[in-house]
Amino acid sequence: MPKKIPYSMKYFTFSEDKSFVLESGEKFGPITVGYETFGELNKKKNNALLVIHALTGDSHATSQYDPDNATPGWWDALIGKGKSIDTEKYFVICANYFGGCMGSTGPSSINPETGQPYGLKFPIFTVGDMVDVQKRLIDHLGITKLHTIIGGSLGGMLVLEWNYKYPDSMENSIVIASAHKSSTQVIAFYEVGRNAILADPNFNNGDYYQSTFPERGLAIARMVAHITYLSKDSIQTKFGRDINENILESDLMYGFFGPMFQVESYLRHQGRKFVLRFDANSYLYLTKAMDMYDLTRGKIKLSDAALKFKSKILIITFTSDWHYSPQESWEIVKALMNKDKDVTYVNIESPYGHDSFLMDNADLERVVSSFLKEKKTGGREKKNNEKI
Repeated sequence: MPKKIPYSMKYFTFSEDKSFVLESGEKFGPITVGYETFGELNKKKNNALLVIHALTGDSHATSQYDPDNATPGWWDALIGKGKSIDTEKYFVICANYFGGCMGSTGPSSINPETGQPYGLKFPIFTVGDMVDVQKRLIDHLGITKLHTIIGGSLGGMLVLEWNYKYPDSMENSIVIASAHKSSTQVIAFYEVGRNAILADPNFNNGDYYQSTFPERGLAIARMVAHITYLSKDSIQTKFGRDINENILESDLMYGFFGPMFQVESYLRHQGRKFVLRFDANSYLYLTKAMDMYDLTRGKIKLSDAALKFKSKILIITFTSDWHYSPQESWEIVKALMNKDKDVTYVNIESPYGHDSFLMDNADLERVVSSFLKEKKTGGREKKNNEKI
């Protein structure tokens, strides 16, 4: 079973009367949101910055404000005192996803009507529902307008959805390594992962919380997904065809079919780490919500969706990212430019694929810092910086 995260989280609970209506029309509640804040909210409440984590991330964006917690923040390179997202200037909020397993209500939460975890009885939800839950939190904090919303990958999709559903709720937006919908190829990879979980003999139709956790299925799902986060060049440079000389005892049973190559051991290591912190049901729900997301709702043109955007927006891509490629983000940029929106686009040279935005990256830090410091002018400015 996943371990509980020892972070000093805050909690906000609402919809005890099941008044929250999902996009499916189903009413649901109660809903608890686990979140962390860093820095101080000023008197005008206009310095709040919402950071939205990636698919399997959590609220622990920076470790600077939790001295008793040895776990680094997932964006320590970008968030903190004197950093690009300066917590001496901004009040930074990072909330765990609705439907996840890191402090917010999800499939592993207890259903008050049964006293048992929801499991697959948890309702189907969308990216729009996840944004609606975040909006409830921001309203609860008394923030009328966010200074900036920033997110990468799935988090970037939520930033786009915020702009579509609540265009007056933020001054600035930053979308990193994302897309307005997932490609068929990305959906295919996640479908393989979901099938690995569903086929695990311990899955038990999602009711595994009192028995054996479906570790093997979830580990395989993580292994498959992790391949899409790397670039061909980065994985070749890091591992090549090097032979693994330190096979774990648990892998010896596979004999010749054990992890012969170092890349095989690396992927198994990633899978083993993942099952210690994440819930299999949450992985099913969140990946499906991501696959289903389409800013155009499958009906309108992308430019029509972009027409609703009001924030000053920065879109960042990475040259070697094929999970959400620069070409996919460029489609969003073109749609925004065609509607005369204030958009800046930067394609950063990086060999590390989709994971580039989670690694220490001086160019990313510089671009984000510059965007946040830039003074707003009366005119609209459109930029296309192909590479830096």
